[in-house]
Amino acid sequence: MNQSVNATRLFNASCFALITTAFSFSIRAGILAQLGTELNLSAEQLGFINSMWFLGFPISMIIGGLVYNSVGPKLIMQVAFLCHTLGILLTIYAGSYTTLLISTLLIGIGNGCTEAACNPMIADTYTGNQMNKMLNRFHMWFPGGIVIGSLISKFMTDAGLPWQAQIWVIMIPTLIYAFLFFGQTFPVSKVVGATSLGNNFKAMLTPLYLFMFCCMALTAISEFGPQQWVGLIMSKSGATPMYILALTTGLMAIGRYFGGPIIHRLDQTGVLLGGAIFAAIGIYLFSTQTGPMAYVAAVFFAIGVCYFWPTMVGFIAERVPESGALGMSIIGGVGMFSTSIFNPIIGRWIDSERAEKATAGLTGDALELAAGQATLAKMTTFPLILIVAFTILWFWMRNRKPGHVDEKLVAEQPQL
Repeated sequence: MNQSVNATRLFNASCFALITTAFSFSIRAGILAQLGTELNLSAEQLGFINSMWFLGFPISMIIGGLVYNSVGPKLIMQVAFLCHTLGILLTIYAGSYTTLLISTLLIGIGNGCTEAACNPMIADTYTGNQMNKMLNRFHMWFPGGIVIGSLISKFMTDAGLPWQAQIWVIMIPTLIYAFLFFGQTFPVSKVVGATSLGNNFKAMLTPLYLFMFCCMALTAISEFGPQQWVGLIMSKSGATPMYILALTTGLMAIGRYFGGPIIHRLDQTGVLLGGAIFAAIGIYLFSTQTGPMAYVAAVFFAIGVCYFWPTMVGFIAERVPESGALGMSIIGGVGMFSTSIFNPIIGRWIDSERAEKATAGLTGDALELAAGQATLAKMTTFPLILIVAFTILWFWMRNRKPGHVDEKLVAEQPQL
């Protein structure tokens, strides 16, 4: 461990920064319906607001990753705090659709800066097995923070508190991480690898990388799409939407915290294929079941998407090692960018289904449930395509040996 820094304080600050990211995800999901009603926004407009979170994330994550060695984590986290604070305040005092677009983009940029700074900073602070242990504990706080944020959102909504009050809650971990980082000495960046950018790009143009690039777009929307829209879609199902989100992300947090050694012993392609199958079953159950069965659907869905993100990044590390840190950053970035693109499309699906079901005579809660479940049925397309793709990948990789794995590069990549 780097003895010149207060490792515990830096690590705790990083965890609170990731909790800020998780709160901004879960609480925003919890207030979507209120935003739509109060500001008279369509589902498609809500989708564009959601997409700004996922657009800002990859932009700042990739840029931050590229400049980390030259500017260091301190400056990147200062930018994160500025963007988080401005984004939260603009959201609270937003009076228009345009302001919400800008504020959500700023929050997304802050979240991406957090990933770009904290992952390599933790890797630079600790060494060996301790480094891997602390990185796993850090990554647990994204789904773990979503659990906490979901329950807070549910409690505040039931208490009749305005959505602005829920957004203020996001400011709490923001101020805590700023306080913990303030005045601290940050670890010196370790120079990793000597692979040139030219070799990185050459590796990223190989068929295997391009194939996984396309798959990452689908794994990300399979995970984030249902999670982000669960509050709006499942609100009339007889189940509690934020409990569904809390159950899903809680199981993901447990799986990621304790499942690392197991996943490393299993073939990555088998994990991905199994995940796609469980995700398809989970989303299908969401689209057909109501009441307590919705929680059963959440269990299947959580098992399905739990290891998508870290396994995709790990696959690139093992099977396309020449792509280096840049290749893994791009894989993570395309996952977020894909979700940004698909969110307005999902919103448009909801609007279209509402209109169609209304012409069939449905009204009120029945209309909302039918439109939401029809939209979820369309979302099953994503994991169904992945089942085919990962089956092809399984046969493709059966007799192919993995390349050299740079564990330090893996450690520096965000695993949401």
